[in-house]
Amino acid sequence: MRLGSFRFSLRFIVPLAVVLGLCAYLVVPLMDRLTLQWFVKDLDARSRLLASTLQVPLLDYVPQKSTKRVMTLFNRAIQDERLYALGFCDSSGKLIYKTTTYPESLGCWTAPTKNGVPQSLVHLPEGPVHVLASPLMQDSATLGKLILVHDMSFIERRSADTKKYVMYVFALLAVVISLITLVVAHLSLRGWINGVRGLLRGELLPRVQARPPPEMQPLVGDLRALMREYQFERQGQQASSQLWTPDKLKGLLHGELAGDQVLVVSNREPYIHVDTANGIEVRRPASGLVTAVEAVMRACSGTWIAHGGGSADRKTVDRDDHVAVPPDHPSYTLRRVWLTKEEEQGYYYGFANEGLWPLCHIAHVRPIFRSSDWDQYVAINQRFADAVVAEARSDDPVVLVQDYHLALLPRMVREALPKATIITFWHIPWPNSESFGICPWREEILDGLLGSTILGFHTPFHCKNFLETVDRYLETRIEPEASTITYGGKLTQVEDYPISIAWPDEKEMNGPNVAECRAVIRRQLAVPPELLLGIGVDRLDYTKGILERFQAVERMLELKPDMVGKFTFVQIAAPSRSSLEEYQNFEARVRSLAQRINQRFSSGSYTPIVLKIEHHEQSQLQLYYRAAEVCVVTSLHDGMNL
Repeated sequence: MRLGSFRFSLRFIVPLAVVLGLCAYLVVPLMDRLTLQWFVKDLDARSRLLASTLQVPLLDYVPQKSTKRVMTLFNRAIQDERLYALGFCDSSGKLIYKTTTYPESLGCWTAPTKNGVPQSLVHLPEGPVHVLASPLMQDSATLGKLILVHDMSFIERRSADTKKYVMYVFALLAVVISLITLVVAHLSLRGWINGVRGLLRGELLPRVQARPPPEMQPLVGDLRALMREYQFERQGQQASSQLWTPDKLKGLLHGELAGDQVLVVSNREPYIHVDTANGIEVRRPASGLVTAVEAVMRACSGTWIAHGGGSADRKTVDRDDHVAVPPDHPSYTLRRVWLTKEEEQGYYYGFANEGLWPLCHIAHVRPIFRSSDWDQYVAINQRFADAVVAEARSDDPVVLVQDYHLALLPRMVREALPKATIITFWHIPWPNSESFGICPWREEILDGLLGSTILGFHTPFHCKNFLETVDRYLETRIEPEASTITYGGKLTQVEDYPISIAWPDEKEMNGPNVAECRAVIRRQLAVPPELLLGIGVDRLDYTKGILERFQAVERMLELKPDMVGKFTFVQIAAPSRSSLEEYQNFEARVRSLAQRINQRFSSGSYTPIVLKIEHHEQSQLQLYYRAAEVCVVTSLHDGMNL
């Protein structure tokens, strides 16, 4: 034990001694240099003062060539212990007067210069001296120069004393700091070990409200979580160094979550079948949700349950409302749920997008809540829940619920399938508790979401807002450290999961190169090959900052008139919620602003803004992405904006 304690002490003492030794090594020469500079400045001032004093009698003695008087004056002056010697040179540079101590090697000394500054420190065989040559002037005529030599050997003695004292100070500091460090380190380690032992014995776990020791606070939450999910953490560590693949993701969902079936539920479907003049076409909607989740379904197969809103959706499903997707390489099943126009108007356009959407986004649009819309919202959530139960092949499927359209569904599925693992992800921001309180059915929505096993948000800030909202409006038990909510005897884990996309995309990597894309897009737009191109791709929504984006383009053209005719911004805006008055007004404002800017800056065939309010396939968007010099995202408030 003593050997271990000694080794522990050495871990602090050795680095400390090395650091202090290095500091002393650097500080001593610095202090030596500063001390020398101070003494030189002091002798400069002293020499000038002494020269000024001697000049008065010398002006009388030198013209009279009174050697006796000059030498008497010199000998009396060098009685000063620091003034070593005096000499006088005439105007021709001949040394005519000097004391017996005057160094022969100095002669009529002229100060050398360094960087234009005269140097007064001279190293002679007798030792270092300070030399100052002061001209003797009479009626603007130079009679000669007085040379004063000061002994500087005392500086070396003082420098040696200074070095010795500095080393003593650093040695004393090393001892004192080492003792303090060792005492604090041993006390802290002892307290830390006792605290960890208490946690490992479970002594702190039952006392949730007990405040842990201050030194343990940063670790208590992590250690508690480690003890609760030890097996999960151990396997996670083993897999952390592995590259994630679709097979590994599928194994995680099926193995760790103990479910043999994966069901995704969302309002928006990943593939839409529409009637066109050329027959039925398959399109992918402009949706961040689809972009993120569809890659998971490709990896895990299973069933995706969504609203079938395409004009040809009913024509392409079987008798169970199923269709295999993706069309080119089917890897999972799409189950469509049918809504009437009235139901879609109340559930989707009404409560979800006139109520919840503006409620959760800071875009200064007032949310609208109607009882009729709420009734439709409840009914359609129940219809989706019934579809989940119908598709479940066991009593413990993994159900991935997506977004604010289906906030009630987790509770409905939980009541029908108590053993199911329900993972809900909220794809938009969650507001603060006061803002959310505007919703008349806030308790029902929170109750529905807390039917989830895991509830995910984009950021820790959204999680914090949700926990505070639940704490304000429901009777629950919340553990902030573990980020869990116990409600109705059931536990819900609330975590942030910054959503991601699959990359590299196989189609993207196998597509045309940048040069080909630039040529294709510029031919389509009928613009010169050298034109600079900007691109924005969004749903036509007031939260995306499209108006602000156009105003930025206008401002750039104002400040940089040389860019007029050289830069065009293409805005692809997929139509969204077009039946709502707010979105109709927003589209009108977008079109009006684009038209005004184009009228202001257009010339000939040049148009600064190209507005395309229409759906584009992913393959078309890839061409624009590769062809553009700059891609712009200016959301006012958003989730991950995929």
